[in-house]
Amino acid sequence: MSKRLQVILDDKEMRAIQRTAKRQQMTVAEWVRQTLRTARWHVPLTDTKKKLGAVRAAIRHEFPTGDIDRMLQEIDQGYQTNTPS
Repeated sequence: MSKRLQVILDDKEMRAIQRTAKRQQMTVAEWVRQTLRTARWHVPLTDTKKKLGAVRAAIRHEFPTGDIDRMLQEIDQGYQTNTPS
């Protein structure tokens, strides 16, 4: 379902947005949608302190691991085995 968003802009700002959208060969609506999507990607989903705490906790542990080339080979083999015919 689509929702409508109404934003009030002064004339000067609206003209600037219209010019920008026109330069990019898109409608104002599409320019606004793309700009909002881009802005949303730059906002962290979680608190930075919480993320850093999780990373710091993880690096205190030691886990078994293997040779990276061997692991990549096994991953590739798994993809080949699970590919539908």
